Amino acid sequence: MAGVALCEPRHLYNIINQCRRFPRLAEPNYLCLLDARTQREFDESHIVTARRIERSPTGEYVIPNAEELGYVRHCVVYDFNTSSLRYCDYDEEEKETDDGDTEPALANSFLVSLDTEEGAAFLHARNFQEFTRHHVLVLKGGYRHFSACFPFLGTQKTLWMPQELDNFQPYPVEILPLKLYMGNFKQACDQKIQKDLRIKALVNVSEQPGTLFAEGGESLHISVPDSLEADLFSFFPIISHFIDAQMDGGAVLVFSSLGISRSSTAILAYLMHSCRLSLKGAWDYLLKCKPSMRPHRGFVEQLSAWESQMYGSNITDISEPNY
Repeated sequence: MAGVALCEPRHLYNIINQCRRFPRLAEPNYLCLLDARTQREFDESHIVTARRIERSPTGEYVIPNAEELGYVRHCVVYDFNTSSLRYCDYDEEEKETDDGDTEPALANSFLVSLDTEEGAAFLHARNFQEFTRHHVLVLKGGYRHFSACFPFLGTQKTLWMPQELDNFQPYPVEILPLKLYMGNFKQACDQKIQKDLRIKALVNVSEQPGTLFAEGGESLHISVPDSLEADLFSFFPIISHFIDAQMDGGAVLVFSSLGISRSSTAILAYLMHSCRLSLKGAWDYLLKCKPSMRPHRGFVEQLSAWESQMYGSNITDISEPNY
């Protein structure tokens, strides 16, 4: 039997916006998102792809298909606003890496334990946990908090056809709350995404020309091919200083063609530089935000050299198959 844990709104945001060849929401066993609010509240607006927890004719809440819950990767339950909580670390590795690095501020705990006070979402989650292989997640702050952070992910749509999920347009994943995002070229060109995420600066780490903002903004274009011989190391200081300089004015989006290799390399270099993480610490942190991130081998070696330059020696063993 799995347990119950609290889920930060940004963690659910990143779960929703994961993408491989197609959006991960299109995968049948990826996300089971359950709304524990009233029918009226659900009809007014709910989080995309959410289903309302129904009552039986006798007034009892109906548990979703037990077989489905047994295979789902993420089961998330939310109500309007969860009860008061006591913060404590869900896993020591969420707070501290093996080499003593601290996670970036405001983003170090995706999951924390629940207090003894039990809201509606927690009561449902506790009932579901016996059917799941992974922790059932309760959304911190419920719909009220999530909709305040990400209003563009609210909807009145109740039925999603497979083709609609295939065509769902994910947003860039959030790396640092409201400040740093990572995505692909298509997302960087989307003016609605720029507006919704309040993007004020772009870092383009691809060979394609830079994109234009709908209402101005700063941009940095590092034209680098995605090849083993490509040099990103020389640009790590420029990228890091540019991101730091732009954060006071709004959010920054770092992107490459597919948002997998070059953009993740630039983000890792930034986290190592400005958040004082080792390569391992930055790598583990970014994997939580985007599990499909994958700098190629040449970029991994450049990140190792970056770590050595900052700390005077290598902390992270980059031998395969670790990296």
